[in-house]
Amino acid sequence: MRLWSRSFKDGGVIPGEFAFAVPDAANHVALSANRNPELEWADVPEGTKSFVLIAHDPDVPSKGDDVNKQDREVPASLPRVDFYHWILLDIPASTRKIAAGSHSDGVTARGKSGPAAEGGMRHGVNNYTEWFAGDASMEGDYYGYDGPCPPWNDSIVHHYIFTVYALDVPHIHVDGRLTGVAVHEAMKGHVLTKASVMGKYSLNPRVEVK
Repeated sequence: MRLWSRSFKDGGVIPGEFAFAVPDAANHVALSANRNPELEWADVPEGTKSFVLIAHDPDVPSKGDDVNKQDREVPASLPRVDFYHWILLDIPASTRKIAAGSHSDGVTARGKSGPAAEGGMRHGVNNYTEWFAGDASMEGDYYGYDGPCPPWNDSIVHHYIFTVYALDVPHIHVDGRLTGVAVHEAMKGHVLTKASVMGKYSLNPRVEVK
């Protein structure tokens, strides 16, 4: 199976319109258009009954001690963990494309609703749910797509991996909340194949993204 995007090149820089935030000279960051990128795939294996889409960033700091702190920088040596940006389940087997902006077009304070999505699909919760916990103006359940917003003082470029999984079942049963970890567990034994595309992003003006 092949996966590609007209919103960014595989291995290239993700444009700001598909990010949660963009650099801002006065305040470090400003909220962005937060549109989901276009994704398209082909060469689907026989027997595919549905797809699952998962987008994650494996470069998130494992500790927040230095994150977004003035006169500090998150060191490259810090261990990194996964941060899920988009989980979309029960994508019909006939689908070959997700249009740009079709699932997210702007930042929604307290998160977009879910899990129900159009066409019988389901959105999972992304990790902004945990990120904004305790923030009175932003906390909530963040379903669907919310784009890149790495720490503005991180010393490394972040990599955003979009993966489409072809499954041998029309629906998967997930125990509990539709988190990235739970969905991965539920897919075990049902993945026929998968394909990925990766984009890069940074909010640190001192870091070159190329």
